Amino acid sequence: MSSTVGQVIRCKAAVSWEAGKPLVIEEVEVAPPQNMEVRVKILFTSLCHTDVYFWEAKGQTPLFPRIFGHEAGGIVESIGEGVTDLKPGDKVLPIFTGECKECRHCKSSESNMCDLLRINTDRGAMLEDGKTRFSKNGQPIHHFLGTSTFSEYTVIHVGCLAKINPEAPLDKVCVLSCGISTGLGATLNVAKPTKGSTVAIFGLGAVGLAAAEGARIAGASRIIGVDLNPSRFEEAKKFGLTEFVNPKDHNKPVQEVLVEMTDGGVDRSVECTGNVNAMISAFECVHDGWGVAVLVGVPNKDDAFKTHPINLLNERTLKGTFFGNYKPRSDIPAVVEKYMNKELEVEKFITHKVTFSEINKAFEYMLKGESLRCIISMEN
Repeated sequence: MSSTVGQVIRCKAAVSWEAGKPLVIEEVEVAPPQNMEVRVKILFTSLCHTDVYFWEAKGQTPLFPRIFGHEAGGIVESIGEGVTDLKPGDKVLPIFTGECKECRHCKSSESNMCDLLRINTDRGAMLEDGKTRFSKNGQPIHHFLGTSTFSEYTVIHVGCLAKINPEAPLDKVCVLSCGISTGLGATLNVAKPTKGSTVAIFGLGAVGLAAAEGARIAGASRIIGVDLNPSRFEEAKKFGLTEFVNPKDHNKPVQEVLVEMTDGGVDRSVECTGNVNAMISAFECVHDGWGVAVLVGVPNKDDAFKTHPINLLNERTLKGTFFGNYKPRSDIPAVVEKYMNKELEVEKFITHKVTFSEINKAFEYMLKGESLRCIISMEN
């Protein structure tokens, strides 16, 4: 790889030229990394719903042309000035949020919300100089979430890269760089169910199933899935779900159904839909005295959460979480080790595989609701 150090690299990238239109495989130029930046050769990437949401550009500021992608695994090609804890050849997972290790959040044992590198969906350039490292025929191409992994090479701030076990298979552990870790951490790090407890999971997409996996690892005795799609239950059994509730099957609020099923309420609930009514249900279904509800899903900007204060006074706890409370550089390597030690199964999240040239198929699978995670192999 040394022949490319300090040089502009020409490589293939899947460029989104306009909202909702198929991505186009283009030859792009990728500039060398600057101060505190790393250039990474991406080997495998996967498609997350967040990529689709911003590609559709239905609710945010559109920023095109853009290279999407933020769940991936790769190898360090070269490092910029100031980078000391990574070297060429290291295996890394790019993370959509970062850890500078110097701000108050990074120094706090209770937070993972870095002041410098917290997720910023509107930023399409690098922090160092406000410029992009991607271009085509001189035209700048915007970055996405500081990662832009739908490119054979990408440039990422060092604080957004988790150095992982060199033996870890990137075609599997790449899915740990976003949604799976979010759901898993929401349960293990925030809800913290005890062995034998009862846990309700609202929303059985990839993040919800990861939350269920966390409950399974923690030793929960009952894991109740709540979803409007009954076809998801069979798949969810693989992740430890023991029961399924479809709110449409009942003529009363689903929280009342869950309270009746569990003799007063569940011990823990994790909400993974982003629907504000599901958030209220997730809070109101936990047992008084010790129940904890954790909100993971991202609501619409105009939503408001409404519940009676007595629900809090009766010693129920409501918590929120961001990326499962994992610090990217400090904690994600240990999540990869859970997989390496066979404590965590990631294969069951991977439902499809395509080559880079077929990347638009991954979008089709997700839009049809057919896939949990589709792995895109960069080397066709």
